[in-house]
Amino acid sequence: MIEPPASAHPAQAEPAPGGSAPSLAPSADAAPPVVAFRNVSIAFDGPPVLQDISFSVAPGETRILLGPAGVGKSVMLKLVNGLLRPDRGGILLFGQEITTMPEQQLFPLRTRTGMVFQEGALFDSLTVRDNVAYQLIQEGVPDDEIDRRVRDALRFVELEETFDFYPASLSGGMRRRVAIARALIHQPELILYDSPTGGLDPVTSTTIIELIVKERDVYRTPSLLVTHRLQDAFTLCTHRFDAEEGKMVPLPQGETDPDTTFLMLEEGRLIFDGSLRDLLHTPNKFVREFLE
Repeated sequence: MIEPPASAHPAQAEPAPGGSAPSLAPSADAAPPVVAFRNVSIAFDGPPVLQDISFSVAPGETRILLGPAGVGKSVMLKLVNGLLRPDRGGILLFGQEITTMPEQQLFPLRTRTGMVFQEGALFDSLTVRDNVAYQLIQEGVPDDEIDRRVRDALRFVELEETFDFYPASLSGGMRRRVAIARALIHQPELILYDSPTGGLDPVTSTTIIELIVKERDVYRTPSLLVTHRLQDAFTLCTHRFDAEEGKMVPLPQGETDPDTTFLMLEEGRLIFDGSLRDLLHTPNKFVREFLE
């Protein structure tokens, strides 16, 4: 796995109260965004699924995408990876416009992105080792290097003992942790989490969120995380990973992680973009009802 940098997260500008979308243009001394949507719209033989969406993910930033089922959250992740193409607008991934990029040029960009699918999406016929190493196997990486990197990734999610197991012998939470290990195997520059705690009980969900906090605070990988579980979202904002204790701990009362922020969709439109504090105080009726 990569070595964590010594520097802390770069400070992010505070969005305006009420969650108005920030400009996609970085300031002179800011690093360019890892992902940027510019007025993106897409439809599937019906009403628009996403309408005029603009937002960005900065280096070291975790964006939590909230909203009820069916508002386009998973579609947004597929657009980030180039698995879907928008009808209108532009998408930048690692500084490259991918909207009309040929598939052969998209593939190298996808290998720089880790994806945690809903329900884990492991291959039942493959061992944990081969599930985690799937991309490396496709690339022809030598077996001894694969074994080393898989063990490193499994150690990070505290499942090294499952190396030779098959998914059927694992609990739901363990399968989800293996899926996270698979997403980390390529030392990604961006991680996409599609409802990583969906279908899990509250205790197991907290275990998964702790792993995500650990990844965020140890490796500083920017991420876009889809969820409808407010408890998971608030835990991400109000906790940090303590490397000395080896566990997630709460931040001091009233403090939140400055680089963990929220996006919220309603009927395909982005209606909120801002901090936890702004989320809790927004006048938007839909957001307030969702929080209640």
